[in-house]
Amino acid sequence: MSAANPSNSANSANSANPSGSAPVSGSNAASGSNVASGSNAPSGSAAPGSSAGPSIAQTDPAGGVTITQPPQTATSFYKIAPNNLMTIAWNFTYVIATPTSLTLSAVCANGNTYAVGPDSNGHLPGTATSVVWDIYSYQQAHLQTPLPQATCTLHMWDDRGPDATVAPGLMSPNTALAFALYTPQGYTPLASGWTCTGCNAGTRSIAAPSAFAGLFLTLLVMLVSGFRLLRSHA
Repeated sequence: MSAANPSNSANSANSANPSGSAPVSGSNAASGSNVASGSNAPSGSAAPGSSAGPSIAQTDPAGGVTITQPPQTATSFYKIAPNNLMTIAWNFTYVIATPTSLTLSAVCANGNTYAVGPDSNGHLPGTATSVVWDIYSYQQAHLQTPLPQATCTLHMWDDRGPDATVAPGLMSPNTALAFALYTPQGYTPLASGWTCTGCNAGTRSIAAPSAFAGLFLTLLVMLVSGFRLLRSHA
């Protein structure tokens, strides 16, 4: 049996164990200048869902919308009738990251929620600033869940959902607009028994003063006649 060759063993070890400079060199590994240099670090966070979106700083104000139509100084009433359209318009305020989509719905006093706009789910493009709602056409297409004669509140939110939290540069959900819907009464001909309750009340109120005036004139005539008779006999 021959003895082991120390030189061959050493050469084998050197060939199996590469030098430290081959696989991990200072230039090819994650050097400090390429990993986290101060010049490449972002100053703010990018818009959600977009790798190339605008940078939003934590000090930026929260975004939102301001309703411009209908006016919010008083509740607007809309008649559910043919060709009677409801227009809603708004402006974005402090919204840095444009939403992907918007959703509008009417939450009414009867507890039901109705999609607002031409889309069956109330969806609009994220850049939209107005919508026209044909409430009569909606009523005809949803006879099982008709629009109520009640006050409703418009709910508007972006693709983050109705419960999205307030965040810098992002649109916050809006529920500032209240409006009312009503249905006009149907036409009833006189021959079918239509009566004017207000008119009857008005006739009674006019008849009472007329009767009182007639009585007053009768008494006045009697008084004047009696006075003349007294003077003629004097």
